[in-house]
Amino acid sequence: MSATRAVIDFVLDIALDRVPDEVVREGRRCVLDGIGVILAGVPEACARIVREEMAARGGSGEATLLGTPARAPAGPAARANGTAGHALDFDDTQLSSAPDRIFGLLTHPTVAPLAAGLAVGEREDVSGAAFLEAFLTGFEVECKMAEAIDPRHYREGFHSTATLGTFGAAVCAAKLVHLAADEFEMALGIAASLAAGIRLGFGTMTKPFHAGRAAENGILAVDLAARGFTAGDDPLEAEWGFFQVFGGGFDETRLVGALGHPHSIVDPGVSVKPYPSGSLGHPSMDALLALVTAHDLAPDDVERITFRAGHNILRPLRYRRPETELEAKFSIPFILTSIVLRRRAGIEEFTDEFVRSEAVRSFMERVDVRFDEEIDARGYDRMRSRIDVRLKDGRELTTTADTYRGGPERPLTGDELDAKFRECAARVLSPAAIEVALERLRALEDLERLTELTRALGVRAAGVS
Repeated sequence: MSATRAVIDFVLDIALDRVPDEVVREGRRCVLDGIGVILAGVPEACARIVREEMAARGGSGEATLLGTPARAPAGPAARANGTAGHALDFDDTQLSSAPDRIFGLLTHPTVAPLAAGLAVGEREDVSGAAFLEAFLTGFEVECKMAEAIDPRHYREGFHSTATLGTFGAAVCAAKLVHLAADEFEMALGIAASLAAGIRLGFGTMTKPFHAGRAAENGILAVDLAARGFTAGDDPLEAEWGFFQVFGGGFDETRLVGALGHPHSIVDPGVSVKPYPSGSLGHPSMDALLALVTAHDLAPDDVERITFRAGHNILRPLRYRRPETELEAKFSIPFILTSIVLRRRAGIEEFTDEFVRSEAVRSFMERVDVRFDEEIDARGYDRMRSRIDVRLKDGRELTTTADTYRGGPERPLTGDELDAKFRECAARVLSPAAIEVALERLRALEDLERLTELTRALGVRAAGVS
């Protein structure tokens, strides 16, 4: 069986009532977290600019721009919501346990199919259960394709959230509009040509735009295919198909026969972020926070911090002296500085003002970042690092990191997930609206109409447009 045929058969066959309960439960958690981070990203400049550009073009009001009073056609709405969802880099990450894959660097799997599913689901007036079924399907295909493609795809500069996210969005949209098999093959072929996004954009507005554009491209591929638009046959594994062109090949065993066996959302699982920054720094942030707290360290107690890690962490987290909050999300000196100065690194810390403050600029000079051959040689199946803290009183403290809150080994509790949602949503929704949204998200499969949820999420705080 070809990879293309395997994906088509899986998408046409899957039904929510045959999906394991734990998969549905994790899917509901990812939807809740994803909508929360979309709302949190609404006030960000990149999301605002995307909305402004859309408003200038006009169009029918098929779908809600979350956290605002605005509506737009489904494709542009998905672009706006997807960009907002990745604006803070607070959205979840796909994990891999395979030794030849870089742990934590496959995709941000939720935002693209979520944004596409909300927009198309609202346009098509589907139920909450139909939306969740489509979301889980898009999520699974995106993750399995990310596992299967040769890892050179990411290593050589493609941003998989943009490229693979396009397929996740297309699958989600195709499920909601009930594409036939031949139409769906054309949608995959169109998606293969639309998929794009390079890692050069990390630390700029272009990175979050990747998630929004992936969501919109997925919808566009499906809407064109539904109208008879054509593309090449066998678009995933043909000679000039997606896997060959974008990665130089793929591992068939990680896709054919692997879809839903098990679902990636439960094995190896998904990582829900405790910090709005690149996930590769999260184990180190947690480890340093534990050290600072245990020894009750004040910033003036610290003379120097030496951070050691392999290429899997040092190359993506590449900004040594960030100038903006977007760069700071990929800066080891900044994230460690924030932990020491404030004992947190949340939405309030990732601002241009804090990044450029004298306290931050001064303390970052005390942070050394070094490549460690021994750590690198142990492989990239974990986010490994070592942190040495030299105190002004002469003491030396050392900690190592490879696990973190939010990962499968230490998942966020339901209360922690709700608290994150409230923190995120408070940027645009009133307290009463937040509680209504949480109530409807908890009962997602029981909603007769998805619009019961999206209308609640369109309520806004003053000052957001």
